[in-house]
Amino acid sequence: MFARTYGSETFGIEGIIIDVEVDVSPGLPHFEVVGLAESSVKEAKGRFRPAIKNSGFSLQQEKVTINLAPADVRKSSPGLDLPMAVGVLAAYGEIPAKKLQGSLFIAELTLEGELRPVRGVLPMTIAARDMGFERIFVAPDNADEALLVDGIEVYAPPNLREVADFLTGRKNILPAESHADEIPPTSAFHEDFADVQGQFFAKRALEIAAAGGHNVLMVGSPGSGKTMLARRMPTILPKLSREEALEVTKIYSIVGKLPKSGGLVDERPFRSPHHDVTMQAVSGGGTIPRPGEVTLAHNGVLFLDELPEFNKQTLETLRQPLEDRVVTVSRVNATVTYPANIILICAMNPCPCGYAGDKSGAHRCVCSADEIKRYTRRISGPLLDRIDIHINVPRVKYEDLSAKTKAEPSAKIRERVEAARKIQFRRLKKYDVFCNAQINRGFLRETCPMESAAQELLRQAFERLYMSGRSHDRVIKVARTIADLAGEEIITARHISEAVGLRADVGLNIE
Repeated sequence: MFARTYGSETFGIEGIIIDVEVDVSPGLPHFEVVGLAESSVKEAKGRFRPAIKNSGFSLQQEKVTINLAPADVRKSSPGLDLPMAVGVLAAYGEIPAKKLQGSLFIAELTLEGELRPVRGVLPMTIAARDMGFERIFVAPDNADEALLVDGIEVYAPPNLREVADFLTGRKNILPAESHADEIPPTSAFHEDFADVQGQFFAKRALEIAAAGGHNVLMVGSPGSGKTMLARRMPTILPKLSREEALEVTKIYSIVGKLPKSGGLVDERPFRSPHHDVTMQAVSGGGTIPRPGEVTLAHNGVLFLDELPEFNKQTLETLRQPLEDRVVTVSRVNATVTYPANIILICAMNPCPCGYAGDKSGAHRCVCSADEIKRYTRRISGPLLDRIDIHINVPRVKYEDLSAKTKAEPSAKIRERVEAARKIQFRRLKKYDVFCNAQINRGFLRETCPMESAAQELLRQAFERLYMSGRSHDRVIKVARTIADLAGEEIITARHISEAVGLRADVGLNIE
C-alpha cells in the first residue's frame, strides 16, 4: 500500500514542506529511505520502528520504501521521525490515509514512542500555514513556539499512540493552548546607562548610533569603560516590533536558543564572541549551513571587544554584511542567505600595552612605533571605512566617578531614540528602509537636504581629512540622525560639525 504524509525542514531561516511518500510492498523485509537524507534522518528507522512496536502496533515484516521530496533538498531534521512513522502506519492501514490531509507532523521519536522537541518549529509552522495546512502536530515542548503563528491549529500529543488514536477517531485531542503567559517575563538586560558616570561624549555617540543604526568604534586605554558602554547599547535601542521579533525568534529557533518561556524573543540580541572565534562561527556555515554570530545579532548588536585580536580574515567577512545587511554562505550543496541587520560596536586599545596617548600620566606607553603600527594594521582600512562613528574613550575622572548625582537612565535615552526612529520611518518607508544607516546613495540627496553652510563645511572636511566616497556618505547619514534627534528637517553646519567630530582621527596608524 501507499501513503503520503507531510513533514518540514529548514533552509536558511525559512521552512520547507517535505512530502513523505511511503510504499509497503510484499518481499524480503527491507527498509530504505531515499531523497537526499542525511544520516540523522536515515537513522530514523532505528528509532521509529521500535517506537511503533512500543506504541502497541504489530506490523508484518515487508519491504518499506520512504521517499522524501523534493529530492534536491538535503534533509537533516530529526523532526521527520513523526511524519515517517505516521506514513508507515497509514501505508499498513492502521490509520486512514484520508485523515492525513491538511496535517503536518514535526517531532523526533523516542524508542518508547514519545514525542521529542526539535529545532526550527517556528519557521516550519509559518511555512505550513502559508501552504494551506489546517493543523500541525508537534511535541509538547514545541507547542508554545508553534502557537506564535496565527491561522493554524496546533496539537501537542505526548506520544505516537495518541497521534494515531486521534487520527483514527478513537480518541479526541483538544488543540494546544499557550502557557507562555504563565512564565513571568524577565528582561535580558541588567545594565543601565544610569550606572555609567561621566563619559558624556561616548554616551552621546552611542545615542546617535542607536537612533540611526550606525556602527561605532571606541578606542581607549584599559578600564576607560568601553565594554561597560557597549553592553548597555541594547537598553537604548527601540523595542522590537512584532515583525522584527518574529525574525529574531525564527533564527533562535533554528539554532535551539529560544528562551524557556517559548514565547517571542522580545529583547534585541546582544552577541559578544571571544576574539578566538572562527570565521565560520561569525559568518555562519558548516556542511549543513547554520547561522553565525552576525545573524544571531540580527536586529541587535554585535560587539567585538579587543578588535585587533580577532583573526584578520574573520574581520574581513564582516564587510559584506555591514554593507548589504545580509550574509551569504556558499557551499557545494547549497547557497544560503541569512539576515544580518546589525549595529556593530567595536572596542580596542590604542596600542598593545593599551596606554598610548594616555593623558592622565598614570601609565606610560612602552610600545615602539613599529609595534603600534603592526597592532593597528590588523584592522583593514575598508573595514574601518564601514564604521560610521570613531571615538576616543578617555579614562574616567575621579570627580565623575564620585559624583552623587545619578547619570541619565537608559529609559530616558530610549525615548529620544524612539522619537528619532519614528521620524526616520515616516521619511524612509517609501524606500523600504527603516533607519538612516540604511539609506542608499541613490536617494541620499533627497532624504538629507543640507543648507549651504553645511555643504561648505562638509567640502572642507572631505578635502582636509582625505575622506573616501563611503566616508563622505556616512558623515551625511550621521548628520541626518543628529538633525532627527534635534527634530530638525534641514541638516545644518552644526550637525555636520558634530558628525565630522564623531569620525575624527582616533590615533590609528593604518595604511
